[in-house]
Amino acid sequence: MRTALALGLLLAVATAAHAQSAATEGRKLAFDRGKGNCLTCHEIKGGDLPGSIGPKLENLKGRYDRAELTAILNDETTRNPLTVMPPFGRNRILTEQEISAIVDFLQTL
Repeated sequence: MRTALALGLLLAVATAAHAQSAATEGRKLAFDRGKGNCLTCHEIKGGDLPGSIGPKLENLKGRYDRAELTAILNDETTRNPLTVMPPFGRNRILTEQEISAIVDFLQTL
């Protein structure tokens, strides 16, 4: 019983550490002017010289679930045909792993 509890605790700690690492990587990608480039259009807490074309990125976990954020990053034109947001996944600007990391970061805002 103790071994199962200890194993569960270790798994929870490892999962939390992985999520933190993915969110950190996602932040780097979101702020990278040559890759994710989110700051070109969005204001994000901690970002320098944000744009104002898109909405301020805050409280996203309360407004969108993970699947919605992933879909938005993959190809926002399916939800909003008039968007100016690039289809990062569809155009292979970002990989699935990179999109997942950015979603991890966005869910911390």
